[in-house]
Amino acid sequence: MVKRIVSATPPPSGRKPEMNIAPRQVQGLLKELKNYHQWFADLFQRREQRHWSEKYLEGQMLDLERKSIEPMACALAGGNVQAMQQFISVGAWSDEAIIARHPQAVAHTLGEPDGLAILDGCDLPKQGHDSVGVAWQYCGALGKRANCQASVLLGYATGRGHTLLDRRLYLPEEWFDDAHRARRKKCGVPKGLRFQTKPELAWVMLETVFKEQVVPIRWVAMDAAFGRELTLLNQIEKHGKFYFADIKCSTLVWQHWPPSLSPRSTSATGRPPIYARVAPDAPAPLRVDQLGVSLAFDRWQSLIVREGSKGPLAVEITALRVIFREDQLPAREEWLVIRRASRQQPRKDWKFFRCNAPAHTAFNTLARLTAWRWPIETTIEECKGELGLDHYEVRGWIGWHHHFSMTMLAHHFLVRLRVQLGHPAPALTVSQTRRLLQGVLPKRGFDAESALAEIKRTQQQNYAAYRSHRQRRRRNLRDYVPK
Repeated sequence: MVKRIVSATPPPSGRKPEMNIAPRQVQGLLKELKNYHQWFADLFQRREQRHWSEKYLEGQMLDLERKSIEPMACALAGGNVQAMQQFISVGAWSDEAIIARHPQAVAHTLGEPDGLAILDGCDLPKQGHDSVGVAWQYCGALGKRANCQASVLLGYATGRGHTLLDRRLYLPEEWFDDAHRARRKKCGVPKGLRFQTKPELAWVMLETVFKEQVVPIRWVAMDAAFGRELTLLNQIEKHGKFYFADIKCSTLVWQHWPPSLSPRSTSATGRPPIYARVAPDAPAPLRVDQLGVSLAFDRWQSLIVREGSKGPLAVEITALRVIFREDQLPAREEWLVIRRASRQQPRKDWKFFRCNAPAHTAFNTLARLTAWRWPIETTIEECKGELGLDHYEVRGWIGWHHHFSMTMLAHHFLVRLRVQLGHPAPALTVSQTRRLLQGVLPKRGFDAESALAEIKRTQQQNYAAYRSHRQRRRRNLRDYVPK
């Protein structure tokens, strides 16, 4: 028998159509966007920065096939391609100040005591080699190694919704060698920046959120790329938070504490040991997948752990206290949680998690957490599909951070609006919330004069690009010396 441990209420996309929203309320949505912009307006020091930041938010809300700067500026009333490019690419405004205030707005919209922070990577394929941080590396979006830009994102989720809290661009280690010095300078990478791994970047974001204590967080969820980093797990635990981390099926554990020998223990023959070690007669540790297979049938429970847009998600879950092996030694007792679709599911497709929550933690709590990494994936897809997160064409350090920061504000605004309209329109999704704005956003009206001006601007831009490419090719030809 399958037991339900979550509400049967589906997400907005799965609810009955209900729209008790009057046209006058829709007319007021542009004012809502302007009011939201006021949360951050004073952080833009100059009047034109405040103006173009508001315009950029408006542009990201538009129905456009591609939301790079040029299409947005051309579609907006009062849009200006050059001004918006300068605002994003070289604007002298602090994205760090924006990100520092952003959690206050998120806490106001979504904050709950048992809030969940979620770590994930966001990799965007790139064609050229001029964009900051681009390298041949594993690309999660493609599921293979490719030329891409990688980043680490920090999301936040509660029962009220989910959005992003912070972001960090990942620069591969090769970007810090002498051969990349010119590229670092061209992309505006700050001097003195040192190489940091993705887990280190993740901790920078988490530590800031923990210390500020603005957003209530109890849990931190992550995939195996972060879950295998013991330093990151230790840092989370030291701050009194509970991690729920994916781990590999090859992770080794003991079911009980094995006997160990201290460095002072004497040996009958040979040199005395200088390091602690597991006693020779101790049982060997088990892989977590082997342990899962060995468990009796009655150790598993059939549960509905999530009500998704396609219906209930029913799985089989078991949880037990084990001793994790670290540096060849038994290290700490934690929860091992295993999830499978059914007994028939191949072992390679099972999910394994480790959690440092206390031994008295309710089983249902652990079971629910196995289904709570989806919000960050959904958030990333919404930022791409609705707001053009992956449509940007800027190449420098400043442009990347400015664009990601503005996209985070735009996504949170849609989430905030959906929460506000949730009672009269419970089936409203983030995508539909953005579409509601289409009737009130200030769009450019095209007449014969404006059409001619737009074509002239495009031709001037094309000609300038041609001259630049031509000069470079002629220079390369002069430098070429036949053998």
